[in-house]
Amino acid sequence: MRERFRDWIESLETFALEVISGERRDTRAALMRGFLFGGSKLFQAGVKMRRWLYNVRIFRDKTLGVQVIAIGNLTVGGTGKTPVVEKFARELRDAGRNVAILSRGYRSKPPPVHVWLLNKIFLREDQTPPRVVSDGKSLLLDSEMAGDEPYMLASNLKDVIVLVDKDRVKSGRYAIEKFGCDTLLLDDGFQYWDLRGRRHDVVLVDRQQPFGNEYLLPRGTLREPPSHIARAQTIFITKSDGQTAELRRRLTDLNPDAAIIECVHHPLYLEDVFTGERIGLDFLKGRTIASLSGIAQPESFEQSLVKLGAELVYSKRFADHHRFTQQEVLNVINRGKKRQANTIITTQKDAVRFPKIDRRDLPIYFMRVEIQIVSGANDFQDCVRRICFR
Repeated sequence: MRERFRDWIESLETFALEVISGERRDTRAALMRGFLFGGSKLFQAGVKMRRWLYNVRIFRDKTLGVQVIAIGNLTVGGTGKTPVVEKFARELRDAGRNVAILSRGYRSKPPPVHVWLLNKIFLREDQTPPRVVSDGKSLLLDSEMAGDEPYMLASNLKDVIVLVDKDRVKSGRYAIEKFGCDTLLLDDGFQYWDLRGRRHDVVLVDRQQPFGNEYLLPRGTLREPPSHIARAQTIFITKSDGQTAELRRRLTDLNPDAAIIECVHHPLYLEDVFTGERIGLDFLKGRTIASLSGIAQPESFEQSLVKLGAELVYSKRFADHHRFTQQEVLNVINRGKKRQANTIITTQKDAVRFPKIDRRDLPIYFMRVEIQIVSGANDFQDCVRRICFR
């Protein structure tokens, strides 16, 4: 029953995305786009109202007396945010800062319904401590409890605190009092205005789809108007191909004071999903492979495999954050074998959601990637130095 409901939700999400992007061109889709356009106008009014309430201090933000770096984006999903968060955390840690990553834990396992309901009825502040994904020494939660991105960050950053809680003021206070942290990284925090203080805003813009279709939710994928990029002190253009002159001009018009840094997702190695064995990327040259993914923009991942010399004969895409069942993985193995594939490749974000499987007719590897700065390296180092010595 639970799996059926999940499948229904994912099919609904896929249908909505096809309507928003214009892939569906039937009468029903056209009518829905008109309805969603009206919704986006209401959403825009709500965003502006919320911002005004903070500006006039009706909604109060809080400060915790430490450095805060909020990393996020204007659009929903697919900008490659997690590797940028990892890059900042690693650089700040190496520079001597005691870093905690604060995430809301998208699609992590929620608290019990009765606890949430009682808090709402009696207007009580939630006293439940944040979930500690990593205490800087050990990985303490699985991906279902933590959420995909927090679990992945904790796996890659063994000595960085990773906490999950919707209330990041509470989790920030916990990080300071429990672990002595002096730097808080807000994962997906550009729209989180409750926590201010000494704050540095970093916004990510995907070179392939910088502002989606230019509409706000629910007609498009924008969370707020492009003009709001003016709040950022640093802008990252992700998935850069060097052909960014026009995009840089627009970003400079919107925010003439921000440093603009360009980066790419640089593959490092392949790692066996089940055994942890690591092999070099040369393994892919001339190899016939199948791909399996549940991410926002699978095309970029699949293209990267082809660029590394693989022959992609079968690809299976699921909705973003899809939690795979054993049968789904076995189906991909079977269909890959029929197409003569001898290896299955997935992403690290997907690998954390893999079930245990009874048989492994084909090896399954995930591709480990990191951010590589291709333009603006000095600006990035200046940004890190300003944060460290402020």
